Amino acid sequence: MIVGRIIARALLLLGVTLVLVACSATRVAYNQAPNFVYWRLDGFVDFTDTQSPQARQEIDRFFAWHRRAELPLYADRLVQWQALALQDITPEQVCTEFEAMRGSLRRMVDQGLEPITALALQLGPQQLEHMKRRQLKGDESFEKDFLRGTPAQRLDNRMDHAVDRYETLYGALGASQRDLLQAGLQRSPWDPQRSFAERQRRQAALLQTIRDIQASHGVAFSATANGARKPPPEAVAAVRTWSQRLLNSPTPGYAAYSASLVREGCAQFAQLHNSTSPEQRAHAVNVLQGYEADLRALAAQD
Repeated sequence: MIVGRIIARALLLLGVTLVLVACSATRVAYNQAPNFVYWRLDGFVDFTDTQSPQARQEIDRFFAWHRRAELPLYADRLVQWQALALQDITPEQVCTEFEAMRGSLRRMVDQGLEPITALALQLGPQQLEHMKRRQLKGDESFEKDFLRGTPAQRLDNRMDHAVDRYETLYGALGASQRDLLQAGLQRSPWDPQRSFAERQRRQAALLQTIRDIQASHGVAFSATANGARKPPPEAVAAVRTWSQRLLNSPTPGYAAYSASLVREGCAQFAQLHNSTSPEQRAHAVNVLQGYEADLRALAAQD
């Protein structure tokens, strides 16, 4: 439910993905996440030899903060989810939890803005072209998954992803639950064409933001006591404005569309959860307890 590139990739891989990694992978995977994020960013940006060590240092610094500041909060929330898993829930309760996770995303965005701005200011023309090519490649994947084929084929693709997510939490779904899930997807207001257009707006805005801050501020960094390069506050503010528009699109009507997707998603989740058996709810509690234990162990590591 959580709703990415150099800045988007960093903010969302160091944001949304971190939330998901923390709650869907093993301790080993989280410990390897800095390398994963680095290689994903490198594939998107194509770091120079000078940029690579700086990027690794900033990613390590971010994860140290995330481990210390965020993982204990996730673990505490998972305790609450374990109690919710044993009872029927309302769409409003689901949306409350969703908003709490969006709050975590905002904190992570704030933490990552300054180093990402500094890196964006150093990108060369060839790197921006590399980013544009990677954006186009991502667009092709989106079109393949969500815009091509018959409506029935696209629905089947969405069903496969949805079933995988739910079965990770509850175990095997019954036939009636799959029917319930499919009906929910069919009535969803999600419009792939509209979402694709917003995806392209965000990508164009990202490249334009980088070009704008480079034109206005160049490489005018001020040195800090430890020798790190600090970007101008005006450049950070411009990147912050771009990041805020990821969650609050300036496209007319998109905010209402996005809100309708969230409401429908909350309703779908609550309906599916309320159809689960005692055994499935017990399975969910066990899964959540495992995640909680992993997060507390990770938070305690030096």
